[in-house]
Amino acid sequence: MAEDKKVEKDSPDSKKDDIPTSQKGFFGKIKDTVVPDAEEQAAIVSQLVRLGILIWSGGILTLNYVTIPGFPQGKIDPTFIASVFTGVLATFGVQTAKNKQNGGTNGGGVNITKKDMEMLIAKASEAAPAQTLRIEQAPLVIAPTVPPAKGTKPPVPKV
Repeated sequence: MAEDKKVEKDSPDSKKDDIPTSQKGFFGKIKDTVVPDAEEQAAIVSQLVRLGILIWSGGILTLNYVTIPGFPQGKIDPTFIASVFTGVLATFGVQTAKNKQNGGTNGGGVNITKKDMEMLIAKASEAAPAQTLRIEQAPLVIAPTVPPAKGTKPPVPKV
């Protein structure tokens, strides 16, 4: 019979702690009353840590763009903090941009087919038959000239 009690005490089915509740501290009592399961406790701690990191990174990003009177604004590169912020948001299931490979659009835009694009280009060319050129070579002189007569070469401008 003594062996039966020993097996019962050491069995994995017994979930009670060896410490009586009267000897546990304040946090130990709260821990056992609110969430008795250890896996749920770990999940809650995980959520709180992620929430803390989210609040921290959001606060740092906000301080990077907001000026507080009497507090010098430090100039930092927000790219790392922004990546931490979006990474933690992703763990909560929030996506900042959709992937184009999955049929979504980037930034919440509208999917435009090739046919729609051709129609838009045709309508734009009817409404405003002008073209904008960007030339990145200097010096360039654009001046009105008289067109050369047929059969002659145009004059070479002096630079």
